[in-house]
Amino acid sequence: MGNLLLAVIYVAFISLGLPDAVLGSAWPVMYRQFDVPVSYAGAVSMIISAGTIVSSLMSDRLTLRLGAGRITAISVAMTAVSLGGFSFASQFWMLCLWAIPYGLGAGGVDAALNNYVALHYASRHMSWLHCMWGLGASAGPYIMGFALTGGFGWDDGYRWIAILQIALTVLIVLSLPLWRTRVDGHRPDAAGTGDSHDGGPRRRALGLFDVLAIPGAKSILIMFFCYCGLELTTGLWAASYMVLDRGVSSTQAAAWASLFYLGVTAGRALSGFMTMRFDDPTMIRIGQVLIAVGVAVVALPFGGNVMPLVGLVVIGLGCAPTYPCMIHSTPAYFGEDRSQAIIGVQMASAYLGSLSAPPLFGLIANHVSIRLFPLYLGVILVLMVAMHENLRRVHARGDEKR
Repeated sequence: MGNLLLAVIYVAFISLGLPDAVLGSAWPVMYRQFDVPVSYAGAVSMIISAGTIVSSLMSDRLTLRLGAGRITAISVAMTAVSLGGFSFASQFWMLCLWAIPYGLGAGGVDAALNNYVALHYASRHMSWLHCMWGLGASAGPYIMGFALTGGFGWDDGYRWIAILQIALTVLIVLSLPLWRTRVDGHRPDAAGTGDSHDGGPRRRALGLFDVLAIPGAKSILIMFFCYCGLELTTGLWAASYMVLDRGVSSTQAAAWASLFYLGVTAGRALSGFMTMRFDDPTMIRIGQVLIAVGVAVVALPFGGNVMPLVGLVVIGLGCAPTYPCMIHSTPAYFGEDRSQAIIGVQMASAYLGSLSAPPLFGLIANHVSIRLFPLYLGVILVLMVAMHENLRRVHARGDEKR
């Protein structure tokens, strides 16, 4: 039964990645139809991100009340309905309206599924599941591209992805009894009882300030902020850096920048096997070393255009184990009973990093120089490394006291 549920979760991660990159691929057509400036895509994206932050912060309370299985089903259903709403939108304000439940659903399922896997499955599955998310995120633009080039429209692309999400919702609903079974020797969150993991009375939900008061929590939250800020900044600004600073053509730079995400996806497939030998902290350190090497290679003033390309791939390979292993290590650092609350706040912190770090570098590139791109990534990485080592020290002191 545990393997059957794991298969459902794998399918869920693929499907959940499908809509994530679709807005960007469809927007060049959408903004003309809605007769709005091209920059308005940022408004839709920010509404979605705000919703994910809100639902992530509420994930502990909701999971205690409803259980991980039901939260996942409800969240995916909200996403499916929102995508369907996108496909029928005829004015820009309708997109903004449907972006609200879209963001709320995306954040809820992200926090619930990541915590469930962290509690009940080995670290390799966390890496492979996030690899599956990458496959879904890569497939979404292809579906939209097929709709746009095949005589259909962007609304049909959204409608097809909504249908896939509806199918996933049905699959998760049918799998709800599996969420009640024991997995890998753990007692999971019941799909509807809200029982605690130790079989005792239901614990009190932890709020944001409760989480911040936990020793080591601030360090891991800053780690998530830094990681997502680094990843999104790399993905957004790598092509511009290569064009404006290294003299690469725009078409070549766009193709090369995509190799960063290829490195992330392929690296997660590989890191799943590596976790069979190395624990989560070691995998995080390996990832951080690779990111540092990649940033240094990007910054090298010699080697022509090859160096940025190699550096981006290496950064992607370094990002690959870092994020999944950070999530998977959370129950070990803070306990199973507090992991849902902390992972929820971690997701919110990650979204804040995604929202703030790329635009901040945009201001730096505009007012100072885009040549600071590698330095900017390096500063974020140094802060992330410092927070990880501080988290390790806090955890070691806690072990000594016990």
